[in-house]
Order: sequence, then C-alpha cells, then structure tokens
Amino acid sequence: MRRTRKKQRREFCPPSQTWTAHEPLRIVVMGVTGCGKSTVASRLATKISARFCDGDSLHSEESVAKMRRGEPLSDDDRWPWFARISAFLNDGPSNTVIACSALKKAYRDYLRREVDNVRFLFLDASPEITTQRVSSRQGHYMPVSLVTSQFAALERPDNEDRVTTISADTPVESIVCTFLAGLGAPPDTTAGDAQDRER
Repeated sequence: MRRTRKKQRREFCPPSQTWTAHEPLRIVVMGVTGCGKSTVASRLATKISARFCDGDSLHSEESVAKMRRGEPLSDDDRWPWFARISAFLNDGPSNTVIACSALKKAYRDYLRREVDNVRFLFLDASPEITTQRVSSRQGHYMPVSLVTSQFAALERPDNEDRVTTISADTPVESIVCTFLAGLGAPPDTTAGDAQDRER
C-alpha cells in the first residue's frame, strides 16, 4: 500500500526582485537590547538587497563608555545618535535597514519626520529572554545590568503608524517573511509548487 506523505505548510518570502520597482524601503528593526535586532535586520537586509547598519556602531565613544560602566543613556546622549541613524537611512536611493532600539515614541516620531515612509519592525521580547541572551553574549559593551533600564524606558509602539510587531522568540526566517508579507508583496508560490513537485 502506497503511503501518502503529508504536505507541510511552508512560508515563502517574496523574492528580492519584487522590491526593485518600488520606492526604496527604509526599515528600522527595533526593541530592547538582546531582542535579536541585529540578527533579524541583517537577514532582512540580505533578503531585500539592502544596505545594513547595526545602530550600535553609530554611538559616540562617550556613550559606549557610559554603557560599559552600566549607566543608561539619557535623551541628550541619544538625540545625536538618532541624527546619525536618520542620515544613514536617507543616504542614497537603495533599500536601507538598521537595527536600533528606538525605545521611546519621541524617537520614532523623529524618524517618521526625518525619513520618508520609514517602517518599524518591533521585536517584542520578555525580560527573561533578553536577560538570558545578554548574559550569554560575548564581546558586547552592553552589560546585563542595563536590561531593566531598557524595559523601563520602552514605550511600546502599540497602534502607532507603520509598525509591525512580532514576537522576538519567533524563528528569524519567519520574522522576515511575516514582515515582508505585511508590506503587501505576494508570496513566491511558484517556488513552493516547484519544491512540492521535487518531493
């Protein structure tokens, strides 16, 4: 008797070329430290052939030293940082993706004013997940002691314009596919059918 193999549901991301005919995408992957911003933003940038920047690299030496000491950054520390983030997003005609905490609504509103059609991907993480991730991270200046202050500063972007919220413990590829699908691109169903025929 021939056994039938149950077809598994798979997610297919829109192919990169889907985006070349549209206006450039300006995407901020946001959330508290340890939520996975850099990993997701890097994968997203690869998927849409975008320039990628880890926002941590744009902090001033003074801000980095402050965080190494376990001191939370103030608004005065962050506003020049957001000016550099805005400059990166606006630099050139290509798609751009940046990983940036953007914890407060005022920061996000600033980017909305300065960057045309900017979109946010909020990685919603629990204190337990982020504490575990930051504790196991090596070579990064952000100490685990600052996780609490990050959550204290976070103003959730619920019901804000052009924000997609996805749980941070979702697999990276699923986060990227879900976000891109939300932008309105059709799924690559042809690729899926081809894979089914190969089985």
